[in-house]
Amino acid sequence: MRYYPVFLDLAGQHCVVLGDGKFATEKAASLREAGANVQVIPSREYRTGDLAGARLVVDASEDTEVNRRSWQEAEEAGILINVVDRPAQCRFIAPAIVRRDPLLVAISTSGESPYLASALRARIERWLGREWGPFTALVGSVRRQLRERSVPIPEQTRAYRRIINSDVRRLLKGGRHDEAAHMAVAIAQAGDSGTGRVALVGAGPGDPDLLTFKARELLADADYVLHDALIAPETLALCGPDARLEDVGKRAGLDNPRQEEITARLIELARAGNAVVRLKGGDPFVFGRGGEELAGLTRAGIDVVVVPGVTAALAAPAAAGIPVTLRGVASSVAITTAQGGGSLDRLRALALAADTLVVLMPRAGLKEVAALLARVVGGLRPAAVISNATLPNQRSISGPIDRIAILAEQAAIETPATLVVGDVVAAAPALAVVPNSIVDGGFG
Repeated sequence: MRYYPVFLDLAGQHCVVLGDGKFATEKAASLREAGANVQVIPSREYRTGDLAGARLVVDASEDTEVNRRSWQEAEEAGILINVVDRPAQCRFIAPAIVRRDPLLVAISTSGESPYLASALRARIERWLGREWGPFTALVGSVRRQLRERSVPIPEQTRAYRRIINSDVRRLLKGGRHDEAAHMAVAIAQAGDSGTGRVALVGAGPGDPDLLTFKARELLADADYVLHDALIAPETLALCGPDARLEDVGKRAGLDNPRQEEITARLIELARAGNAVVRLKGGDPFVFGRGGEELAGLTRAGIDVVVVPGVTAALAAPAAAGIPVTLRGVASSVAITTAQGGGSLDRLRALALAADTLVVLMPRAGLKEVAALLARVVGGLRPAAVISNATLPNQRSISGPIDRIAILAEQAAIETPATLVVGDVVAAAPALAVVPNSIVDGGFG
C-alpha cells in the first residue's frame, strides 16, 4: 500500500493553493471548509519562496514549469504537496469525501481513477442519509457518558450495537431528535439487562444481491443468525465478523430441530439482550413458517421486526423468463407447496382455479404431482421446473406436464426447485434464451 490514510486537522493552518482556474477554486474552497487559512497564488505570480511556512500545498496551476518548481520547493522544505493530476509529484492525495458531520467517509483509488472514487462517493451518499450526522453525534454523546461511568469496553460495544439495531436512526430521519436521544440513552443505561430483538428476514431465492437493503444491515449488525439449510454461503458471508451462525435448517431424513425448539432458541437469545436474525429462504411469510415464529415471539413479549424477501414462487419463474401473469394469457396465479398433508387435494383445486400454478418444493414428489395435474388440466398443459433459481448454477427445463417429471430426471434437476404450470410457460419469449434452460417444445 503506497498511501497511508490520515485525516489532517488544518483549522487555522496556513495552506497555499497555486493556480487560478476551476481546480484551484475547488481546492481552495475545500481547504477553507476544513478551517484552513488559504492563500491562493495565481500561476503567473508564483515565485520560489512563496510556500514558506505553509502546512500544506495544492498545485492546481496545470503548468508543468510551476509544477516542477513547487514540487522542488515543497520537498526541500518538508511541506506536504499535491500537484493535481501528477501522482509522481504528490506527497498526499485528496480522497472523495462523503460528509455527514461529524461522520466523514474518505474514498481513494490511490490516484488510479478519480472518476471511480466520485462514483463510489455518490453511491455511499445515497446509502448514508442525512440522519447519520446527528446519529454519529448521539452515539458519541452516549460513549462519553459510558466512559464517565467506567463501563467496560465489551459492554459499551454491546450498547452501540443495540443502538444501531434500534429505531434511533429512523426517529432522527423523521426529525424526532428528542425521542431518538431518549431512546439511545435508555438503551445504554439498560446495559446487559436490556432485551434484544428478533428480525425475521427473508433471504430471497438465493442470489445475495436480491436481499433488501434492510436485510443486509441487520445481518451486518447481528449477534446471532439462525438460518435455514439452503441459504447461500455468499449470503451468510454478509454477516458481521463477530456474528454467531446457527444452522436450524430442516433436511430430509435427518434429525431436524422442531419448530418449537427454534422459536424457544430465538426467545432465549433475545432475552439475553442479543440482536438476532432469523434468516429464512425466500420470504418468511410464504411457506416459511414465519407467521408461527412471529406469534411465539409476540406471546413471549419479544420485540420483532419483519423484513420481507423475494419469494422463490415469483423469483424462480422470473429468473427463467416466465411471467406468472401475461396480458391475454393469464390473469391469475396460485402459489402452493407439494409438502404437507392434503397437498394433492389442494393442488387439484388450485390447478382448476388459477391460470398459472406455482408449486414450491416439488422435486421429491414431482412424478406424483405431475401425474395429478395432468389428469386435472390435461397432459399437454405447459410446465417448467427451475432449480437453484437466481444462482450461477440455475437450470430450467420445460415441456408438457405429462412429461415434465421424465425431463427433470433426464436433466438431473436438483433441489431446491420450483414447478410452474400454465400457458405462460409456452408463451414466455425469453425462456429459450435463458442460460442453462432446456425446452422440450412438445406443448401441442
